[in-house]
Amino acid sequence: MTDAMTVPIDFGADRARVARALDALVARCLDGRDGAVYEAIRYSLAGEGKRLRAVLVLSAYRAAGGTGDVSDLAAAVEVVHAYSLVHDDLPCMDDDAMRRGRPTVHVVHGVAAATAAGMAMVPLAARAAADAASALGLDAEEVSAIVRELMRASGAGGMIGGQLLDLEGEGRALSLEELERVHRLKTGALIEASMALGGLAARAPAPLLEAFRRYGAAIGLAFQIADDVLDITATTDQLGKTAGKDVEYRKSTYPALLGVAGAKARAEALVQEACAGLQGQGALTPELEFLARFVVARRS
Repeated sequence: MTDAMTVPIDFGADRARVARALDALVARCLDGRDGAVYEAIRYSLAGEGKRLRAVLVLSAYRAAGGTGDVSDLAAAVEVVHAYSLVHDDLPCMDDDAMRRGRPTVHVVHGVAAATAAGMAMVPLAARAAADAASALGLDAEEVSAIVRELMRASGAGGMIGGQLLDLEGEGRALSLEELERVHRLKTGALIEASMALGGLAARAPAPLLEAFRRYGAAIGLAFQIADDVLDITATTDQLGKTAGKDVEYRKSTYPALLGVAGAKARAEALVQEACAGLQGQGALTPELEFLARFVVARRS
């Protein structure tokens, strides 16, 4: 493997395509609808972000030989991710006032509207995914598989289940095994699903699809480890959200269990594992290698 971080890969065009797809989704589904809940949804989807999960959908699709435009499917993943951030920031959860460098949704639109908006964004994402898969020419069974994948990742067997375990773990010491279970669900499930969705949209064969899932699961966990490290090493301005929240809520973290150096080493090992799995399938594209390394090299 090359040092992918030295490869000048610019995902600006991908991010722009996803932004346009999100704008189109909002126009198609929300235009003419007034009220605090709809304004809260618009606000949450307009926030700038890394769009990592969406870019993974596009990159996996291309790696599997897809030649169409899966921006709409990638946008559906971003809707799920945005919903998770809306709820994660609520006072009953992490109670954060800043996200992506601006006030959080509940600060601007109120707790009730933010809560309802997050709930409404899940069926919105399911509809968007079904429409996008159908537009790609996939058959009914393939469309259903894509929607199931996205909903599984966002539900009790994925992000919601992980969030519950995270809340239950506050104020007590978790083992490394327990901590990894939390974050493979809370953070890793949607990142894994992003890779799987790209593969499903391109009709990837089963061995490649499984390699995509393993890659997504590994970098999803590496992403969370990097987040834990950044929470104690970066500033609020650098992160675009409040730093030091893990300590404030007495959460178990990778740096607390392994030390900062040990946490970074664990994340790097996961990146190597992710890339090796794709390399074994002949599917380690420069952009997927770059993205794997980016999740641990990023500064926000």
